[in-house]
Amino acid sequence: MIQELKREIADLTLTPTDDAGWQKVAKLWKIREDSVYLNHGSFGPSPLPVRDYRRKIIDQLDEQPMDFFVRRLEPLLLAAREDLAQFLGTDAQKLVFVENATFGVNVVAESFPFVSGDEVLLNDHEYGAVRRTFERLAARKSLNISVANISTPIASADQVVADLMRCVTPKTKLAVISHITSPTAIVLPVKQICRAFQERGIAVCIDGPHAPAHVPLDLEELGCDFYAASCHKWLCAPLGSGFLFVDPRWHKFMQPIIKSWGRLLPAMPENWDEEFLWSGTRDPSCYLSVPTAIETLRIIGFERFRSRCYSLAAYAREKLVELTGEEPLAPADWYGCMAHVPLPSGEYSDLQRLLWDVFRIEVPIIEFNGRWFVRVSCHVYNHIGQIDLLIEALKQTIPGLGK
Repeated sequence: MIQELKREIADLTLTPTDDAGWQKVAKLWKIREDSVYLNHGSFGPSPLPVRDYRRKIIDQLDEQPMDFFVRRLEPLLLAAREDLAQFLGTDAQKLVFVENATFGVNVVAESFPFVSGDEVLLNDHEYGAVRRTFERLAARKSLNISVANISTPIASADQVVADLMRCVTPKTKLAVISHITSPTAIVLPVKQICRAFQERGIAVCIDGPHAPAHVPLDLEELGCDFYAASCHKWLCAPLGSGFLFVDPRWHKFMQPIIKSWGRLLPAMPENWDEEFLWSGTRDPSCYLSVPTAIETLRIIGFERFRSRCYSLAAYAREKLVELTGEEPLAPADWYGCMAHVPLPSGEYSDLQRLLWDVFRIEVPIIEFNGRWFVRVSCHVYNHIGQIDLLIEALKQTIPGLGK
């Protein structure tokens, strides 16, 4: 299917606003016909080449599991990791496959060499599950949690860094920061943030599930200590595929959440990453399909893909601002494939359900710091008409809107 994709798409002339042209690319995704899917940021559907490859792997596993697990799995995993490492601009020995970003963050939380009284710095834009992870850890290990307020509207990268550094104390050992925030969809200046914390001798863990493919990503250039991400979002690999990057100075501390053989007997783990190769019998097809996801987007063209998605998100942002009269939390260039706009004052806890039940529109309605927002995620299978449908649905659902 990949070769067929190259023939059909690689030479297409596509501009970011060419709805008709991009529909040829959109056919690579099979979205249920009753759905207007504007929620790629939560669960990104995989394109047909990825789904096709994964089925082949599952068939091979089901047909002869002993041969697959004992003789073939480890070389296949290492080859897939090598492809992922090249995509991320790092060395394969600094990466391990994990189920998702949350799993990777939990590995860091449980493995980091904290002592009683140490502090972890989070912020108010961080994903709730990550915050819960460290709150549980703090209770068990007598740590302190500090939550920085990133003030909005955002004015500059210097302002964001200053907001975070204001909460640093001599006991701060680890800062956890999203690359692209989940509740607010903002692309944070993580390179500047990493540099600021490194100057203070504080380790940085980047929570990056939205970032791979969404924005260019070079882990060596970024300079973080840890980077946890999911591949099932903008990269469109299968659900259950993620990775954890660890700088070599922390390798000796890293341990998997589930302790198993690490490698299949008679081999035993010798390096930190080998502890993560074998955690028990499971379906590894999601990990092995990651290179196909990378190749699919590479054929489409990463810059073409981003330009298209950014264009759709910008259109959604413009229409939502026009409809609501509300201004987003950051300037336009702080967003990528997601539009994030406040709703007028009101109570919208039931709006997401209504948009689905009545209009079959799948879009998150998010509460953040006492206000409600609509977050529109765009991928290449979306088009302008779907955003227009959302605008019309909001007009019909929220009294007085757009009048």
